[in-house]
Amino acid sequence: MYRVVIRFYEELNDLISKEKRKSDIEFSFSGRRSIKDLIESFGVPHVEVDLILVNQASVDFSYIVRDGDRISVYPVFETFPIDGVTRLRASPLRNLRFVFDVHLRKLARRMRLLGFDVYYEDGIEDSELVRISYQEKRILLTRDRQLLMRRSVSRGLYIRNTDPNRQMLEIVNRLHLRSLCKPFTRCIECNGEIRDLLLDGDDFKERMHRIPEGVLLWCIEFSQCASCDRIYWKGSHYEKLRAIVDSIINAE
Repeated sequence: MYRVVIRFYEELNDLISKEKRKSDIEFSFSGRRSIKDLIESFGVPHVEVDLILVNQASVDFSYIVRDGDRISVYPVFETFPIDGVTRLRASPLRNLRFVFDVHLRKLARRMRLLGFDVYYEDGIEDSELVRISYQEKRILLTRDRQLLMRRSVSRGLYIRNTDPNRQMLEIVNRLHLRSLCKPFTRCIECNGEIRDLLLDGDDFKERMHRIPEGVLLWCIEFSQCASCDRIYWKGSHYEKLRAIVDSIINAE
C-alpha cells in the first residue's frame, strides 16, 4: 500500500471535487502507478499541468510514485518562465494554433474573429482531433476531459464555461492572448487569411457582381478571404462583431 500527499494549485482546483480543493489530499493506493495516472485519477487532464514537484523536485509524467511522496501539481504558467524548472515538455506548451472539437463551433468562429489560426470541422472524430493536435502542434480545446487524457495529446485546454463569449474570454485570460489578437484578419468560415480588396483592382472588378447593389452605393472598403474567396465589408453585422471583439480585448 502506498500513501502520498498531493495538492493541486490555482485553476486546477476547478477540475477536482469541492472537498479536495485548495488543500493537502491524503491518498492511498496499491500497485505500481505513474504520476500521470495518479493525477488524472482526480479528473485533471495531464495537458492542464505544467509543473509537478515531488518532494520539491521537478519530475516528468513517467515518474513512478513512491510511498510517502509529497506531490504538488501546478497549472500552465503564463506570468513567468519555468523552462529551467519543469520536466514535462521539451518546448513551450503554448502554440498559437488551435484545433477545436465538434461541440465548440461558435467558439472556433469567435477565436478566428480575434485573428487566431483555428482548425474546426463539423463531425470530425476524436481520433482525428488528436492526430491533428499532435502532428500540427495545435492546442486541442474541448469540454471533454477524457479526450485530453489520451496519451498522445500533449497540448490542450479544458474549457470551463459553456457560453461562447465567456469561453473566448476564458481562453484569452488563461493564455494571456490580448496583445496577440489581430481582429478581422481571418475568415470566420474557413480560417483563411483576409486581405484587402482594392476598388481599382482587377480582383474587385471580377467580384463586384457578388456584392449587393445597395452596399456598392455606400461602401468603399472591402476585403476577401484568400482561401474561400468570401467577401467582407463593414456593414451592420461588422458593428456587432466589433462590439464582441472590443468586449474581450478591453475586459479587465
